[in-house]
Amino acid sequence: MAKQLTVLWIGAHPDDCEFMAAGTMILLGKKGCKLHIATMTPGDCGTMEYSTEEIARIRLGEARASAARIGAEYHCMGEKDLLVLHTEAALKKVTELVRRVQPDIVFTQSPEDYMLDHEAASSLARTACFTGPMPNFHTDLFPCAARTKKVPHLYYADAMGFTDIYGRPIPASIYVDISSVIATKAKMLACHESQRSWLKAQHGIDAYLDEMRHIGATRGKEIGVRYAEGFRQHLGHAYPADNILKKLLGDLVTEKQAYVAD
Repeated sequence: MAKQLTVLWIGAHPDDCEFMAAGTMILLGKKGCKLHIATMTPGDCGTMEYSTEEIARIRLGEARASAARIGAEYHCMGEKDLLVLHTEAALKKVTELVRRVQPDIVFTQSPEDYMLDHEAASSLARTACFTGPMPNFHTDLFPCAARTKKVPHLYYADAMGFTDIYGRPIPASIYVDISSVIATKAKMLACHESQRSWLKAQHGIDAYLDEMRHIGATRGKEIGVRYAEGFRQHLGHAYPADNILKKLLGDLVTEKQAYVAD
């Protein structure tokens, strides 16, 4: 019997996964993978009307509800919005998470993105994948989880707007056709009602879901499908170099030439 694979998203805030990677996770869940969604913060600054404590409570509930739609387990690292930093304490938390989950595949945010919370979450995820198997990296938590047996496959989702902070495009090198699961992805995102209703009040339209669909349609057009999610695989030393997404999802995955910086 084949081993059940485990997939983990590590991002900054509730709803980041739903925008950039949830479609691929839904497809992997349909292939029998065990799913986990983790955020660095509870989204405690994502409001114009609630207190820090109240919006954190609301958004944690929304995140759990979204994850539950696809049978995923939700985790929050307890950091604060706008204060996600690559610190010793934060790295120990994320390493402990990786060791407890024991993922085969990790998704995280783009190393280059419009806000530093996203970039720090990406950096922490990358490093925790690397430190997971190391016997002399201690999380100082008790009881602590066992070391991971290997460095997992690591994929970076698209940056918001598909550009770096200078407006330069960040091409995807791996595309996943999510057309068949876009409705489920939309239902996950709609669970984040505190964010959706705020934008509806501000703009008069359901811009929250419209933006998610626009992101998917933009990447989809690049490979001739209705909706897609774009990724880049971390191929540095010690990280697996085979594209496990292609192995698991077959023709739903399109590979293009890897992005090479100038």
